[in-house]
Amino acid sequence: MDTERRLERYRAADRWPTEEALGAMLDNQLGAFFAVRQALPALTAAVRAAAARLREAEGRLVYVGAGASGRLAVQDGVELYPTFGWPHGRLLYLMAGGEAALVRSLEGAEDDALAARALIERHGLEAADVVLGVAASGTTAFTRAAITEARARGALTIGIANNPGAPLLTEAEHGVLLHSGPEFLAGSTRMTAGTAQKIALNLFSTQTMTELGRVHDGLMVNVVASNAKLVERGRQMVQVITDCSEEQARDAYAQAGHDVKTAVLLVDGLSPGEARLCLARAGGNLRLARDIEPDPIRET
Repeated sequence: MDTERRLERYRAADRWPTEEALGAMLDNQLGAFFAVRQALPALTAAVRAAAARLREAEGRLVYVGAGASGRLAVQDGVELYPTFGWPHGRLLYLMAGGEAALVRSLEGAEDDALAARALIERHGLEAADVVLGVAASGTTAFTRAAITEARARGALTIGIANNPGAPLLTEAEHGVLLHSGPEFLAGSTRMTAGTAQKIALNLFSTQTMTELGRVHDGLMVNVVASNAKLVERGRQMVQVITDCSEEQARDAYAQAGHDVKTAVLLVDGLSPGEARLCLARAGGNLRLARDIEPDPIRET
């Protein structure tokens, strides 16, 4: 596997001056960017399929992985609620070794295919769900078993791996190859392979949420206002989108319960009930909701 090979040009790096070694590590990271760039067609297909599946039904977005790859996958997933308001109930993390493996290395857990199948069954994965498996080698037994079992149950499956010909890429319905090549430190896929995975995961989740209507004009309009900074950010978004005054934006945002989309429609002249109905009819897409002619609604 490419990710296990040693690069001869770095063979003596442990004897290099510190700055030279760091520079070489950084240079090797450039391969992560190019790997993701080459994978954009496959990543595009995966995003479109995931957004379509999650739009059609109240399915879950499921992250699967082991070791460093699993930790990166979970890290991406936990940002979806605060950033995009993606419900906790529609997120699931299947990490080899469980939550303990997030903070402690439990590498043997990656070989437990039976545990992966049991988790898929326990959580009742089905056709409405989207399952994303990440493994640098593309051979990890836990991740592969979860993907094959989920696919057999009708779930949409996506596999991300860093080695050409990795079985995970064909076992998933959508295979995304991030061909990042050998590492500065042979076999340490937390480095360039991990960087490529982080970039790809960022792109995947952000664009999926965008296509689900949770981004408007480059703004995180579903952001959860969980602290003073985010409350102020939400107020600013209302003002920017509607070009209203600061006071009007603040009042509408407060009346909307710190929901940016509802607040925008209140500034547009709708009542709270009309705003909620228009958003529901538009599937949560603010741009579409602003184009809907609301039916008169009697406030109670």
